[in-house]
Amino acid sequence: MTRLLRGLHHAAKWVGAHPLVRRGRQLELMHRATGFATMTLVTLAPLLIVVAAADPLRRGGFAAWLADGMGLSGRSARVITRIITPPRAVVDATSVWGGVALGIFGVALGGGVQNGYERVWDLPPGPWHRVWRQATWLVVLTAYLYQEEQTREAVGGLPRMAMFLATGLVFFWWSQYFLLGGQVRGRRLLPGAIATAVGLMGLRGFSWLVFQPLIVDNAVSYGAVGTVLVIESWLIGVGFVVFGGALLGRWLSEDHPHKTEQG
Repeated sequence: MTRLLRGLHHAAKWVGAHPLVRRGRQLELMHRATGFATMTLVTLAPLLIVVAAADPLRRGGFAAWLADGMGLSGRSARVITRIITPPRAVVDATSVWGGVALGIFGVALGGGVQNGYERVWDLPPGPWHRVWRQATWLVVLTAYLYQEEQTREAVGGLPRMAMFLATGLVFFWWSQYFLLGGQVRGRRLLPGAIATAVGLMGLRGFSWLVFQPLIVDNAVSYGAVGTVLVIESWLIGVGFVVFGGALLGRWLSEDHPHKTEQG
């Protein structure tokens, strides 16, 4: 393991990525990704469960959203559906104040993502009255996830992959620009959006190869707890890609071109 880490360190220096590694340590990337996963599971998932249950077009439910996001199908998707599907009366049982509370908790996730982007670009924390940006981001995020699930059966194969990359690029470019309040120029944020979209596509393939059989095995061995642990691991991967993609984008737009000119 020591030799592997040393080899990765030398490889990073060879390609000029040492500043990227240093910034990742300063950002505490893995710790931030773990916090993102926990916050998503605790604050965003309950809100999405209600929204998915209220879907007027097709009541696939939150489990279908999650299975599609992880790239699951067949038995593994059925395992998630069986464990996560909420009661049929979930919308009727949710009061107006309950819905407002879910929205407020969901906004906390937007605050965490905004703070991560601010750290990536070395910007001061935004003022408290910018919470409306986080609320707006939450609404757009929900719409983004909704359209991704709705196009699952309408579009497949390579067109679906192209659509996944295109919508992801637009959403994460807009997310950075909007949450940072326009403090960073849009063209400087584009590499990070591309890196995030491509990273999520790669994570989707990894999930299909690794998490899909793992979910079935864990469901047999550990029950619902094992399935939730796999989902949490996937969410950590999502958080790593979201913040790591933005970090890589800054390096590509700043440090890497500078080094190329020197060479």
